[in-house]
Amino acid sequence: MAQSFFQKIDTLIKANLHAMVDKALDSNSVAVLDEYIRQAENNLDDLEDALITVKGQVKTLKRKYDTFKAEAESLDRDIDRLLGLGKEDLAMAAQSQYNSKIDMADEYRQQYMRQKVEADKLADARLKLEARLRTIKQEREHVLGLLELAKSKEIAAKSMKSLDSLEGVGDSDIARVADKIRARLDRADAEVEMRADRLGNQMDDVLGRDRLDSQLEERRRRLGLEAEEAEADEEASSLEDF
Repeated sequence: MAQSFFQKIDTLIKANLHAMVDKALDSNSVAVLDEYIRQAENNLDDLEDALITVKGQVKTLKRKYDTFKAEAESLDRDIDRLLGLGKEDLAMAAQSQYNSKIDMADEYRQQYMRQKVEADKLADARLKLEARLRTIKQEREHVLGLLELAKSKEIAAKSMKSLDSLEGVGDSDIARVADKIRARLDRADAEVEMRADRLGNQMDDVLGRDRLDSQLEERRRRLGLEAEEAEADEEASSLEDF
């Protein structure tokens, strides 16, 4: 994934929503918010396409890893049988094939893990950008209402020729609404950070479990526990037949 693409997404995610709201209020226009919304929506579409592509690659690599791993495990059992039968030449040839299969399986496993991390990064970025976009869309309406309030009070004050008498009321109303907007922005920022932390922990858990499963599976195979478990399953099945 191009670094510039991630940088663009990161810039949108880290955009200072408070500064945009303040600029909109100062300029009496929501144009700056509309521009952010336009850029965020365009990049969300690109992000979605990229995520679908990477997830497809993850599935492909995982399938190839599983295929080569299964073939290697089958060869591993064949090697033991050939050695037991004294077929040294055949066992050596099978061992060579096993080495190639296990190397390919390991290569696909590494590619799969790298692409999975990439997919998780894209999913995390989409989650954050969607949250920021949803927040700024909501606050755009509040800012628009605030600007209309300020405009109406200004018109009323000019028409009544009593700006001094209305100034305190207008300012306090506008300040109160602006504070509410900023409070909601703070809450939205906190929510995005919390969700990002939760997703990061989930990623660590998944990757950690995957590694532990692989290690335990290899240990069972080395200790011959898989064969014992298979025999136990066959005995249990025989007992059920009776």
